[in-house]
Amino acid sequence: MLKRDAEASAAADEALAAEPQDALTLDTLGVVLSRIGAHERAVPVFRRAVAAAPGAAAFQYNLASSLRFVGDFDAAEEAYEAALRCAPTMWRAHSALASLRRQTRDRNHIARLLALLDEAVEDVDGELHLRHALAKEYEDIGEYREAFRHLAAGKARKRAALGYSIDRDRALFHSVESVCDTTFVERACSAPADTGDRAAAVPTPIFVVGMPRTGTTLVERILSSHSGVTSAGELQAFGLCVKQAAGTRSTRVLDPETVQAAAGIDLAAVGQAYLLRARTVVGGAPVFVDKMPLNFFYAAFIRAALPQAKIVCLRRHPLDTCLSNFRQLFALGFSYYDYAFDLADIARYYVLFDRLMTHWERVLPGAVLSVSYEALVMAQERETRRLLEFCGLPWQDACLDFQANQAPVATASAVQVREPLHARAIGRWHRYEACLGPVRAELEAAGIRVDD
Repeated sequence: MLKRDAEASAAADEALAAEPQDALTLDTLGVVLSRIGAHERAVPVFRRAVAAAPGAAAFQYNLASSLRFVGDFDAAEEAYEAALRCAPTMWRAHSALASLRRQTRDRNHIARLLALLDEAVEDVDGELHLRHALAKEYEDIGEYREAFRHLAAGKARKRAALGYSIDRDRALFHSVESVCDTTFVERACSAPADTGDRAAAVPTPIFVVGMPRTGTTLVERILSSHSGVTSAGELQAFGLCVKQAAGTRSTRVLDPETVQAAAGIDLAAVGQAYLLRARTVVGGAPVFVDKMPLNFFYAAFIRAALPQAKIVCLRRHPLDTCLSNFRQLFALGFSYYDYAFDLADIARYYVLFDRLMTHWERVLPGAVLSVSYEALVMAQERETRRLLEFCGLPWQDACLDFQANQAPVATASAVQVREPLHARAIGRWHRYEACLGPVRAELEAAGIRVDD
C-alpha cells in the first residue's frame, strides 16, 4: 500500500456519491475506509454490502471487524456469527469472536471449536486461529492447562512453517545500536529546535512505543482523552519516511541495510515528510499520538527529525510481557512479530528490547519517558499526571475516564480499553508459571530480574 490516505478517502467519497448498489463495490469501499482508520464511516457502507449480499461471509466479517473497532460489541458478535453461518470454516472469525467478550462455563464456543479442529488439519493458519480461540476461552473459564496446550500446539506448527530464527531480529537490534551511538546522536541532534511563532505552529507528535501487549493502547487512550490531543492510531509513516529517504532496495521497511543507510539521510526532511503523512490522518491537530509500538527502534532518528516530539515507552513485568506476546495472535502477514510463536524466542527478543532501551537511556538521556504498566494501573492519577507533564499537557480529569473515549480502536486491545482500569492482567504469568521455564531461563541468563 502507498498509504496515501487523503487521496484514498477522497476517492472513496467520490465513489460513494455515485450511490453504488453492487455488494462487492460497497464492501471494497468499506475496506478502503477501514484501512485508513475511518471505521465509523465504514460501518454503514459494510451494512449496505451485507444487505445486498447477506450470504457473503467476507462481507459479514468486515462489518463485524469495524463494529468491534467502534465498540459495538453486541452487533459485532451478531455479524461474526452471521459470517460463520455462511462459512463455518472461516477460521479468523472464530478467533475474533472468542476475543469479543469474557466467556463463561455456561456460555462459550468450546464445543464448536473442538469439533472443527479436524477440518483445519491441512491449514496451518486455520488451526492457529482455532487453537488461539480455544486458548482464550479455556483461560476465561479458568482451565489454564488446556489453554496453554492449545496455544503451544498452534504456535509450534506455525513457527515450523515460518522457519524463523532470532538471528534476524538480533541483527536488526545490533544495527540500530551500532549506528545510533553517542557520536551519531550528538551530530544528528545538534541542530537547535525552532523557537518562536514558527515552533508554535509545528505539530507535536507523541510516540507511544514498547513491546506489544504492554499497555501502549491504554496510554494512547489516556492521552487522546485530553481535549488537546488527537489519536493518529498506529501510523507506519515514520518508518516509511526513513525507508524512502534511505533509498534501500530491500523488501522490508526496517532492516539492517536500511538502518545503515539512514545514518546519512537528511532527518529534518524526514520529519517534514512524516508530518505531511500524519496530517492526512489528524488534520491540523496541534498534538497527536502515534501508537506504533515498533517505533522504539527509531528513537534517535525521531529525536533528530522531530525535536519537538515526545517519546513514551511502556514497560511491563518481563514474564507478563513475554506471556502476553505468546497469547496474542498478531497479523499473520506482519513479519516483524514472527518472534512471537515460541516462548524462548520471545524471551530472547525481550532481552534485545531491554538492552536497546538501556542504550537509549544512555545516548538520549531524558528523551524517553518510561511508564510502568503496573504502576499506571495501581496509581492511575499519579502516573497520568506524570505522563501529561512529560508531554507538556495541562491536567484534565477526562484522562482518568479514558473508557468513555468513543474514538475507534483498531488494535488488539479494542475490547479491553473500553473498560475501566483494572488489575486482572497483572501477574497473569503466575497462572502459567509451570510452562514458562524457557522464558525464565533466557531472562535470568541475561541478568533480567523476573521475580515480583
